[in-house]
Amino acid sequence: MIRTTLMAALLVATTLGTATLGAARAEAQDLRIALREDPDILDPSLSRTYVGRIVYASLCDKLFDINEKLEIVPQLATGYRWEDPQTLAITLREGVRFHDGERMDAEAVRTSLMRHKTIQGSFRRAELASMNAVEVVDPLTVRIRLSAPSSPFMAVLTDRAGMILSPKATEALGRDFGTRPVCAGPFRFVERVAQDRIVVERFPEYWDAGRVHIERVTYRPIPDNTVRLANLQSGAVEFGERMEPDDLPRMQRDRSLRVVPVDSLGWQSIQFNLNNGARARTPLGQDPRVREAFELAIDRAAINQVVFDGVYTITAQPVPPSSPFHIREFQPPPRNVERARALLREAGVTTPLPVELTVANNPDNRQVGEVIQAMAREAGFDVRINAMEFASSLQAATRGEFEAYMIGWSGRTDPDGNIYGFLHSNSPGNDGRYANPEVDRLLNAARVESDVAKRRAIYAQIYDIALRKDRPRIFLWHARNIMAHSARLTGYAPVPDGLIRLQGMRLAER
Repeated sequence: MIRTTLMAALLVATTLGTATLGAARAEAQDLRIALREDPDILDPSLSRTYVGRIVYASLCDKLFDINEKLEIVPQLATGYRWEDPQTLAITLREGVRFHDGERMDAEAVRTSLMRHKTIQGSFRRAELASMNAVEVVDPLTVRIRLSAPSSPFMAVLTDRAGMILSPKATEALGRDFGTRPVCAGPFRFVERVAQDRIVVERFPEYWDAGRVHIERVTYRPIPDNTVRLANLQSGAVEFGERMEPDDLPRMQRDRSLRVVPVDSLGWQSIQFNLNNGARARTPLGQDPRVREAFELAIDRAAINQVVFDGVYTITAQPVPPSSPFHIREFQPPPRNVERARALLREAGVTTPLPVELTVANNPDNRQVGEVIQAMAREAGFDVRINAMEFASSLQAATRGEFEAYMIGWSGRTDPDGNIYGFLHSNSPGNDGRYANPEVDRLLNAARVESDVAKRRAIYAQIYDIALRKDRPRIFLWHARNIMAHSARLTGYAPVPDGLIRLQGMRLAER
């Protein structure tokens, strides 16, 4: 990790000075959480950031959730039943209210699910592609009809596609819903100041209010790792998400902190722009041999050791080793600079070949970019790092304003959630616009197949075509979510999806 410069030191001092005053004023049950980035829009249909999902855990309950064992459990629903392989009946919890006082019922569920699928620009569209219709059976029962059997469909309802929004608010606000989100979670939205804070307060009419003990939560985006740790140690914040691996021993020695490392479901990757506007018209975007050369120039194990103290798990695929769908035989290729140079010669490119690598602007990502820059230079690439504010980098990627983009994903329990949205030609998460009809066919087939071994074999075929031949994206590592919080905070239950669920948490007085 890049360590403290004079500017960082000044920033720490300033933050600590203001934080001490803020901490003295804070009430015992006011919780402050430091985020690695500022979330994008707070609209479950339109958002795509992991930190946004952390905020949603306070604002927007889902039909179903997952527990520490990755089991699907009811939340706004009370149960479900497959009437046949393409028809799902869901029963709803009685007496649930949205933050605007409106009742949550089957019609609200129908409205939310259809909005997630149909609103322009929705990132839930691919997740709900198999959903043909949602029918209101009675006020507390909905029936969902699918176009085909779908193995990942229940898992989809444990994330943003399963969040139920107030129909009154969505109708009134339209595409501005994310500026004042109204859901049925344990906290309601108060205010947002971009790049500074998101504030929520306890919702007294929450259906499970007896388990909510925190009165107010302030989420503060603090991208700088050193500053985030300083805020945590000083008491300026009580919770820090995804702390630094090389800070782990230091935090474990601090008696005022509790550290909880959890293997994540997600991945980090570099995606390439193949067909999204003018920035795709480069040798990197148009020739898979150049992308193979780029991958062969990279030593994942060295990056992991230099930047993350070897804590992460290097990978070449989007499914972690803990999953039954992980393909053990599909391993990262060893670094081979000579072969990379030969591939560039075969592709007929003039070296050094300029490549712009976009990274989110935080110390880790910048350091990874610098290590890749040095490695790739030996193979004939001139990597230029473009560090951008995270939400802005996502918007730029959607517009095709990138050549190579280092981007992570927090992960899902079902492998489809880690794969389909990034490799299928019709998915909004496929920013590079990769398209291969055979890969599309296999991705669709994997959604229908329920047998684990057969489904895993389909993913192996997908990897051989997409990740070994076409290379629209190269996967780098699976991270560990290193969560740290004040010893005053109790009740935090770590789940591999990395979300901070506030139910059951308490903050003792100083």
